[in-house]
Amino acid sequence: LYYNFILGLTFRKLVSTSCSLEFSPPRVVVRFGDSLSANCTSSSDQTEGIGWESPYGGVDLTLGVSSLLFKIDSVPEWDTGPMCYMNSCDGDQCVKVLPVTVYKMPDSVSLKNLRTVEEGQQFAIQCDIVNVAPARNLSVLWHKGKKILSSQTFDESSPSPVSKSSVLTLTAHRDDDGAEIWCEAKLNLWPQEQGPPPVRSEAFSFFVFGSKISLNCTARGNPVPSYHWQFPNFTQVWYRSHDVNLPILTPSSKFPGVYTCTASNSQGTVTKYFIITEAPRKFLAVH
Repeated sequence: LYYNFILGLTFRKLVSTSCSLEFSPPRVVVRFGDSLSANCTSSSDQTEGIGWESPYGGVDLTLGVSSLLFKIDSVPEWDTGPMCYMNSCDGDQCVKVLPVTVYKMPDSVSLKNLRTVEEGQQFAIQCDIVNVAPARNLSVLWHKGKKILSSQTFDESSPSPVSKSSVLTLTAHRDDDGAEIWCEAKLNLWPQEQGPPPVRSEAFSFFVFGSKISLNCTARGNPVPSYHWQFPNFTQVWYRSHDVNLPILTPSSKFPGVYTCTASNSQGTVTKYFIITEAPRKFLAVH
């Protein structure tokens, strides 16, 4: 592309060092299909004329000016670099490429691989970013509640839109119960808060259910109380293999239902009920 530009320039001695050309703005970030404009100005008192070389909106050499506008109504290519050239009175020619970045925000950002796991196990959630450009300026941030868990950038040379994925690996922990996880795609092309806002996925509610549930029925009394547990009807096989005379019971969460503990001594009896429910399958649950 640049080779074709240079062929169209006036044949003079090409000077690439100490070029007196400046752009305003110095670099351009433009959305694909939007308009683009920039001024090229020469600070040399030997300026004969200025022109722009580009397959779109090129401007012929204009004599007797020190500044010249380049403008196109709609950017049609992902890789474009218009060149400003200045012819000096001594026969030299100065050439400078306008830095242009053409961008496109992603079509969508979404989560996948949401599944049921057990507490303590590692699991992976994938964030898919569809049709974004340029991906070399893309960063994906993973959020859990108010915390940023991690971020990822990409080594991508193509200036045109591509789709990317980021994978977050976590270990399920019951302290995360109720937290929300989401990802967001951000193009790092503007300083601080300028530019379009990041595109974020829907938040996923992170429900954690312990793989081991402890039912604590400890009671204080004098004399020291004794204990007896009663289980749901369908757990009788499990019932016969466990000690039902202890204050703390660790049932399997495969057996939901009502667990009844009775603590008693010669002074009286107290009953406590524990209800275990099955985790909803539509959520990321730890049993």
